[in-house]
Amino acid sequence: MSGSPRPTVHWQALALRPSGSGVQTYIRELLGALTPQLAAGGDPRLVAHVQRDAVDELPPGVEAAPHPVVDGARRALLGLALCTGSGLLHGLDVDLPLRHRGPTVVTVHDLSVFDVPWAHSRLRSRGEQALVARSLRRADAVVAVSGFTAERVRERFGREATVTHLAPSADMRPASSEEVERVRERYGLGTDSVLCVGTIEPRKRVPLLAQACEQAGVPLVLAGGLGEGQSVPSSARHLGYVPGEDLPALYAAAAVVAYVSTYEGFGLPPVEAMACGGAVVATRVGALPEVLEAEAAEALVPPDDVDALAAALRSAVRDADRNAALRAAGLRAVGHLGWERTAVTTLEVYRSLGVPC
Repeated sequence: MSGSPRPTVHWQALALRPSGSGVQTYIRELLGALTPQLAAGGDPRLVAHVQRDAVDELPPGVEAAPHPVVDGARRALLGLALCTGSGLLHGLDVDLPLRHRGPTVVTVHDLSVFDVPWAHSRLRSRGEQALVARSLRRADAVVAVSGFTAERVRERFGREATVTHLAPSADMRPASSEEVERVRERYGLGTDSVLCVGTIEPRKRVPLLAQACEQAGVPLVLAGGLGEGQSVPSSARHLGYVPGEDLPALYAAAAVVAYVSTYEGFGLPPVEAMACGGAVVATRVGALPEVLEAEAAEALVPPDDVDALAAALRSAVRDADRNAALRAAGLRAVGHLGWERTAVTTLEVYRSLGVPC
């Protein structure tokens, strides 16, 4: 007599890339933490639907279902057309295919296409609004990366979401003093430099940051790509793309790491900078207050107050005691975040749907 059929867990992970954003960090780190926990609970078949160039990003024990390398609207259409068969399906970046036999879970990273549509192209806003709305209507369970995002999902769609915070990736840890000095010399980073890491796009408010740095009398250094139609402020120095292995030391080498986004579903870059021992000044938006709690709350400023931002930057750069306090507070603030905890909570969501894992 044969036993019960082997359960299958499918992950829609087309957003995973060989390097990149918080969504990609979420997929990579969550699968790495979830896989051994699922294996410990039985012998499920674990399948990740990824683009071909991201197959090597998957942890051992996960079967790759490779798909063509595409982006934008073509990736969205590919996600809708996926043939996943049966079993649990978890859309790790809110997308679900048109057809699937079995329970479904979606992770929502933010509702920026609804809340700040001006930060995206009109075509992207409309397309993603339709995709997000469809997924949230259809999913059996919803996961949100912060209490802020869960509240936005509740207010707009009437769905309850389980909160699973993101966390710094394993390589985001304080670098040695020798590595910090080596990276500082490599990039010509002054001891009074304000560093901003990430793609320059409207939501990141780089012109506002440049204005505040000029007002504070401190140099601004940008690391990352340029979004379509964006330019580098004339007062800033642009390093371009920085290899990921240099980021921990670069965060610590800067006098201040600034993050002045106008909207965030979570805000992983400042959290990673704090985990590396950086002194962070950021805007009080989205999930940052809940994630940083009281430990580093003084590092948060109102999102549109250039005077408050300039004052915070000036103090953090010029006052050595203040700078040291920000670095210590940041390390304490992110100490409670971890991918093992996120994986445990995610596994509880799977089990709540009757999945034997």
